Amino acid sequence: MTARDETLGTGVAQFSLTGRVAVVTGASSGLGAGFARALAAAGADVVLAARRVDRLHDVAREVEKHGVRALPVRCDVVSPDDCAAVVDRAVADLGAVDVLVNNAGVGTAVPALRETPEEFRRVIDVNLMGAYWMAQSCARVMRPGSSIINVASALALVKPFAPQAAYVASKAGLVGLTRDLAQQWSGRKGIRVNAIAPGYFATDLTDPIPRPALDNFLEHNTTLRRLGEPHELDGVVVFLASDASTYVTGITLPVDGGMSGH
Repeated sequence: MTARDETLGTGVAQFSLTGRVAVVTGASSGLGAGFARALAAAGADVVLAARRVDRLHDVAREVEKHGVRALPVRCDVVSPDDCAAVVDRAVADLGAVDVLVNNAGVGTAVPALRETPEEFRRVIDVNLMGAYWMAQSCARVMRPGSSIINVASALALVKPFAPQAAYVASKAGLVGLTRDLAQQWSGRKGIRVNAIAPGYFATDLTDPIPRPALDNFLEHNTTLRRLGEPHELDGVVVFLASDASTYVTGITLPVDGGMSGH
């Protein structure tokens, strides 16, 4: 083996999550289910947290195909007690929490003059406060070297396709929360906190958008001029979860086909 081969092997090994336990919220479908499968493929045992337990069991079977353990747990992230219970189950059944992917989220597309207080509060409660409660619960048991990944949105950085005041506010808040928690926990506790900012991806959240209008938006507002495919987020999440990113904290990484830099 050459020196270059040895270096390459070390580099690839840094992406391994073997022996680690990851919690993924909103794991019953869409991007959350994809994150769970990607982390499992890298070797992590995965705690699957969401409100729809029946769908979690389907994702659990896919995760277990990678030879790792899957633990489905019902959780509504707006409840701090639910978040704490997920962490308690993770520690009791799998022994630790090393990675958190704060993916649970909801969105609305309502003109600002028509949005009700209840609609706005629900989005903030789930997308921002829910991420905070889950991060709090996980950080209490995480060991040095652990990683929290908040799923924000490119819409926290650039103009949206549709009127989405609550959603944009919640994701912009999550970007700020990421910076603050990184400042608090990375040096003192050894917990890295980062965010990813996906653009428009082909998921059930984008399915209701009229495709000609969305394609026209992407054509004029992204460099790659297309929707992202969910698998194109896999490597980013594994990178931020693993030892390949041990000197990365407090950042928000756009994964948006060039939308934020267009």
